[in-house]
Amino acid sequence: MIGFLKGALFFKDPTYVIIEVHGVGYEVKISLSTYSKIKELDDCLLYTHLHVKEDAHTLYGFFGKEEKSTFLQLISISGVGPNTALMINSSLSPEELKKAIIHEEVDTIQRVKGIGNKTAHRIILELKDKIKKEGLENMGAATGSNKVRNEALAALVTLGINRNIAEKSVDAILKRHGEDVTLEELIKLVLKQA
Repeated sequence: MIGFLKGALFFKDPTYVIIEVHGVGYEVKISLSTYSKIKELDDCLLYTHLHVKEDAHTLYGFFGKEEKSTFLQLISISGVGPNTALMINSSLSPEELKKAIIHEEVDTIQRVKGIGNKTAHRIILELKDKIKKEGLENMGAATGSNKVRNEALAALVTLGINRNIAEKSVDAILKRHGEDVTLEELIKLVLKQA
């Protein structure tokens, strides 16, 4: 398996690059997101995934680890191939996709060319729990306003407030008041709005 390639960008196109590594040119398919980050560079490091089929070995490249992780999660879904996953990465950032999955925003995912209603629902169904689990694992490492935000959300959901509504209210209050709001104040402010 080829984990990454680091070398000179011999050729750049919005859909693929040829990266020269010690005299060998590797053709690597990329998303528009990756292209926008490397288009001005002469050298770069791309995290890669080698997709093997009967008739082809195709390298896919990503500027960041999070984009690669999103790609791998997407191709694990039945009916979502690497080209579709690349199209999703071109249209939505990893953060936008995670938000759309957690909030079950089918329309957002369907806006991606080639994604129908059935596929959008399958993506949400299969990735929602994985993304929430990752969020819970990261919650332990959260500090400052993230920790207050997560604790407030947990308390509000326990009090019977819909998670989506609670998230929107908490985020709006944190944006207005900054990081100096206490957990108790944050919960009270959300409850006054509800």
